[in-house]
Amino acid sequence: MKHQILSYLSFLLRATNQHGVHSPFMYQLLTQCFYDKKKYDAYKTLKNHRAALHSDSEKIEVTDFGAGSRVFKTNNRKVADIARHAGITKKRQRLLFRLVQYFQPNSIVELGTSLGMATTAMSLGNPNATVKTVEGCPNTLAKATHYFSKYPLQDIQTYNQSFDSFFNENTSEIYDFVFIDGNHNKEKTIAYFERLLNHIHNDSVLVFDDIYWNTAMTEAWQEIIKHPKVTVSIDTFQWGLVFFRKEQRKQHFSIRL
Repeated sequence: MKHQILSYLSFLLRATNQHGVHSPFMYQLLTQCFYDKKKYDAYKTLKNHRAALHSDSEKIEVTDFGAGSRVFKTNNRKVADIARHAGITKKRQRLLFRLVQYFQPNSIVELGTSLGMATTAMSLGNPNATVKTVEGCPNTLAKATHYFSKYPLQDIQTYNQSFDSFFNENTSEIYDFVFIDGNHNKEKTIAYFERLLNHIHNDSVLVFDDIYWNTAMTEAWQEIIKHPKVTVSIDTFQWGLVFFRKEQRKQHFSIRL
C-alpha cells in the first residue's frame, strides 16, 4: 500500500492531459477516446451487467493462480463481492469500451476473465471482433459465461486454462488488442509480454492492468516500456498501454483520466 501511495503522488506530479502532449497520435487518442464524453448505448448494457453481478449472492469457490487477493481472506466468495471489490471500475470499463471502439481491433485477447466485466466492454466496443478470454478458475469462468449469454455479445471464446497453456496451444495467431489482468508477478508479466511479441504487429495495443500493484509489478512495467520494440507507452496509473508503431519516435506519457 505504501508503494501505491508514493507512486500515485509521483504520478500526479508528472501527469498531464491533452494540452501537455505534442504528438498528433497521442492528441487524437486523448481527445477522441480517453476524454470522449458521449453517452453510448453500450453503457446501458454495461450498467445492467454490472448491476446483475452486484446483486448475485451466489457463493463460488475461487482458485487464485496469481498474487492472490488483498481483500478476501477465503476462496469461498460471493459473486457480488468479487464484482464490487475485484472487478473493473465503471470508469475503466467505459474506457476499455472506448479503446476498442477507437482502434477497432478484430482479434482481441484477454488474460484474466474474472467475472467478464472487461470482456463485455471489449466485445461491445467492436461487435465484429473475436474475443478470446483466458481464465484459470473454472467456477469464475462459468459464472462469466452464464452472463455473456444474457447480453447481445457476439464472438466471445472462453478458455479455462493457464496463460502459459493458452500460449502453448495458440502459437501462430496475431493479436490486435490484448488486455492483461492477472498474475501480478514481475517475472510472469515480463514473460507474457515477451511471448506476446511473437503475436503482435505494427498497430497492436497491449494494456497491462495494475502496474503499481506492488514494487515488482512497477519494475516489470519499467522493463517493458524500455524494450526496443515498444515505441509509445502510456501510464494512466491503473493501466499501462504500449504501442509498437514504427512510424512513431519512442515516447512515454503519463496521462490523467
